Amino acid sequence: MIVREHPSSLQLFFVMQGSVVPKIIGRIIGVALLSVIVLTVDQHVVTLPHISIGAMGIFGVALSLFLGFRNNAAYDRWWEARKLWGSMIADVRNLGRHMCVFVGKGADRAHLLSCAVAFAHLHRGFLRGVDVRTDLLDWVGEDKTAAMIARKNPADAALRSMADQLGKLAASDAISGFGQMTISQTLSSLALAQAGCERIVTTPLPFVYSLLVRRTTYLYCWLLPFALIESTSWFAPVFSAIVAYVFFGLQAVTNELELPFRNVQNGLPLDAMCRVIEISVCEALDRTPPAAWSATNHVLT
Repeated sequence: MIVREHPSSLQLFFVMQGSVVPKIIGRIIGVALLSVIVLTVDQHVVTLPHISIGAMGIFGVALSLFLGFRNNAAYDRWWEARKLWGSMIADVRNLGRHMCVFVGKGADRAHLLSCAVAFAHLHRGFLRGVDVRTDLLDWVGEDKTAAMIARKNPADAALRSMADQLGKLAASDAISGFGQMTISQTLSSLALAQAGCERIVTTPLPFVYSLLVRRTTYLYCWLLPFALIESTSWFAPVFSAIVAYVFFGLQAVTNELELPFRNVQNGLPLDAMCRVIEISVCEALDRTPPAAWSATNHVLT
């Protein structure tokens, strides 16, 4: 995720970090070159068919509506993912307070909260497809780390380990029934947030809809030079490039927001949020917390 101050009016046109221009510059140049070829052929070789600028305007309005709807749907996914991770951070902090009230200091408290950190890292590993073994060793040890990672759903294994420990506390009357119920509800909230993230990562926007929008965008940009021949003449490549930047740029933004857990510039900072959870747990266990995750070159991962 990009973390920086908004650029000035002058810098606005030169900032490339976080911009989609590097990803679509080839398509922008291609549309501009197509406009040059169309103008050259029309003026020096043979008269080409001219398309009404009004018709292209109606076509453009319809396309912009489709792109806007798809972009809103993608942003909703991104924002929902951020809310789910925010709720997980809040649940872990609540869990730390529950330990103070219902369990007290000791090995049981450390075990439950350490498994909460393991849950966050294992869930991040699933969402991004990365190995998080080294992040777990200091919290749950090598044996438990290997046992959790060996499961089909490692993050859920961490929650089950917490539930097992809670059951042992209840069986030995080390926790009240109300405390057991309260902590169980927090674990259920963590599981619901995990399921919500899994739903997002395994269910992309419908491919047929994305395919329709992409095809329509290409058709519009390819036909646009034929509508600009009369009205703009040799300014047609400039206008075509601007339109291509807008439409292809919206596509590129949507593609990034559609899957918010990927480790890209505009993805969610899962590493930083896991570090927030580590800090909260360390403070709940009276340990020295690690430093907050910092942005590198304005990018927070």
